[in-house]
Amino acid sequence: MSRFVQSVGTQLSLALLLVVAVALGIVYLTVVPSLRDRAINTRVAGMEKIAAKLHPQVDLGWAEDNGVVATQSEENGGVRIALMQPPSPQGTIAPITDSGQVGRALLGDPIATRAYVSGARTHGTVRTSETTYAEAAVPVLGGSYVLLVRAPVELGSIALVERRVLLAAGVALLIALLLGYLGARMFARRIRRLERAADRIAGGRFDQPVRDTGGGELGALAVAFERMRVRLAQLDDARRAFVANASHELRTPLFSLAGFLELLDDEELDEPTRREFLSSMREQVDRLTKLASDLLDLSRLDAGRLTVEREPVDLTALARDLEAEFTLLAASSDHPLSATVDGAVFAEADELRALQLGRILVENALLHTPAGTPVEIRAQTRRGDALLEIEDGGPGIPADQRQQLFERFYRLDGTRASGSGLGLAIARELAGLMDGAIEIESEPGRTVFALVLPASPVLAPELEPVLP
Repeated sequence: MSRFVQSVGTQLSLALLLVVAVALGIVYLTVVPSLRDRAINTRVAGMEKIAAKLHPQVDLGWAEDNGVVATQSEENGGVRIALMQPPSPQGTIAPITDSGQVGRALLGDPIATRAYVSGARTHGTVRTSETTYAEAAVPVLGGSYVLLVRAPVELGSIALVERRVLLAAGVALLIALLLGYLGARMFARRIRRLERAADRIAGGRFDQPVRDTGGGELGALAVAFERMRVRLAQLDDARRAFVANASHELRTPLFSLAGFLELLDDEELDEPTRREFLSSMREQVDRLTKLASDLLDLSRLDAGRLTVEREPVDLTALARDLEAEFTLLAASSDHPLSATVDGAVFAEADELRALQLGRILVENALLHTPAGTPVEIRAQTRRGDALLEIEDGGPGIPADQRQQLFERFYRLDGTRASGSGLGLAIARELAGLMDGAIEIESEPGRTVFALVLPASPVLAPELEPVLP
């Protein structure tokens, strides 16, 4: 029972029923009383006109002849006219003659009594057990008598209207209840579909699309649910791929280390071979260390726990540091490496993170271009931004693969020859944390990766842009 009352369908039905009931109540209270009051006021005004017309015609002959006029003809709508005498010893005013039905009906009439006591014209209504009368009383003959004019107020049509309004209200309430129930069931069914879809998504099932063709707010909610489902499915696929790729990246050097350790157990192993194995093992350990560091950075980025400092960073000095750091690696892979700077270039960034980004971009250029490819490091400004650019003369990157380079574990052409495939993904996230970006320009024979950072607000006005 509680679940039924708390359901959306029941609440919507009751709400519609309440609205219709209130509306019909307002109509009833506005129409029926106003019709009744208008009918009574019109009848009372008619009695006043008759009393005013007869007032000058009353004389002593009426009283001497015990004049009571009682007419019930259709022409005047059952109007009764009576000449009332002063109060009796019991304090009530009565017709001059109290014989017959008219006299008994007018005995102690409150309107006539009030007119006699006040000495002024009085009008109003008198309610008997079955009939409402409109009355007008006028003091006559020097206030010694009262002329009373009365007629029944016909309220049968008003009662008919009242009954019909009540009947219509009952029918309208039933229709409202039925329509509200049907409409509420439709809404409730749509809501239950969305509820089931939310349960599926919460349970990790992203295969079924969320659809609702009804439109309106629920339709918009269904569209939002579908966007959420698609996004969560993409994230789940990325998570699965990330776990698989990370497992592969960890397993390869671990297997390699295990193999070298097993070979080192051979007592007949000569010293040059042993040193070669140890060198290879150090490379694998370095690879594992870098991979662990990259994974840690990604986890911190995903959790929002990686923070950066904001301070003026000299990109010119940073470019020279990168050139000095990678000189040996560039020479070993036969890559001519140079740094080109033009004046002081300061960015508002985290110096350690900016250096990390520069290392990622330079290492990327050295590892993924053929031997003999020149690599140039530049620092310059552009329209209020500070740029650290790494340009290489390699074969270029296809346009349809440039954005994929920033996906985790992605390598150009799907190769896994070197690197973990996490560097550019980390670079983009770190650049975003410093309100910067990574831009790519590539064509056959020229590829430029640019770290774009906000220029230092303190030193930027002193810098002259060198690029249009």
